[in-house]
Amino acid sequence: MKVLFIGGTGLISTAVSQVALERKIDLYVLNRGNNNDVLPDKVKTIICDINNDEAVKKAIKGHKFDAIVDWIAFTVDHVKRDYRLFKNKTKQYVFISSASAYKKPLPKLPITEDIPLDNPYWQYSQNKKYCEEYLLNINDPDFNVTIIRPSHTYDETLPIFQLSSWKFPFTILNRIIERKPIVLPDDGESLWTVTYNYDFAEGFLDVLGNELAYNDYFHLTSNKVYSWNQIAKFFYEALEIEPNIIHIPSEYILRFFPEVKGELYGDKKDSAVFDNSKIKSIAPNYKSETEYYDIVKIIVKRYLENAELQNIDAEFNQKYDKLIQAYQNENS
Repeated sequence: MKVLFIGGTGLISTAVSQVALERKIDLYVLNRGNNNDVLPDKVKTIICDINNDEAVKKAIKGHKFDAIVDWIAFTVDHVKRDYRLFKNKTKQYVFISSASAYKKPLPKLPITEDIPLDNPYWQYSQNKKYCEEYLLNINDPDFNVTIIRPSHTYDETLPIFQLSSWKFPFTILNRIIERKPIVLPDDGESLWTVTYNYDFAEGFLDVLGNELAYNDYFHLTSNKVYSWNQIAKFFYEALEIEPNIIHIPSEYILRFFPEVKGELYGDKKDSAVFDNSKIKSIAPNYKSETEYYDIVKIIVKRYLENAELQNIDAEFNQKYDKLIQAYQNENS
């Protein structure tokens, strides 16, 4: 099977690329070449800017693919561009959407694909919804669309917290090491599903070239579910430090961190547990084996052993401390 990835060097797609080669897929990756050192050696690269129509047409002239996956399509303009470029180049186009696009607040648990898409809190999720609507209305018998909705997918590099510094992820780990308190929204008991990237890859690759997936949509997550209290305590245990956690209502947190409202209310605040029956029905290699606790130990070791990763976000820390102090003063 001959497959083209657009992008292909992200957290999820690099794992998928590795497993694709193990399955003997003839894999091509089209991107600007900036991070291709993370790709396996046998991947065939096409160095090109996806936003340059003429360059892309020239770069893929003479190629036809059994499936094309765009890992970096985020707006309707992106998927319109892809249809324009690839409608005669593939039997199957795979759009990477997001499970965060489901209606918020969620009407039921576990989450199934019949829940409508409508997340008013996060523009990222709304844009994914609009992309799905456009693609599912193309109705081109020679351009079959498959939509995959990942939830939070992780690897061995970044810690997961509800409130953290994207700029310097070590910041919260450093707070733990220095015995400073960390904040969890509300009571920390909402449930969160996390999916290891190599587990994701196994089920995802079953979708490629699979006619049962044509013109349909699936979320693809693991069955590993933890409370936010559990996730935080995994890091304390890995560092062999007693937990020092403060629970603060989400609304109060937004007074100091208004910029996280979309991600918090649109994704990480309330419980998110998924029914994966639909993807399992077409993906015989679906996998949900990896426990987050085991990966946390690897993440912590990586940061402790690499001084160049131990950067602290001073501005974030200052706001974080102000949040804690203000809440404690008002509730003492």
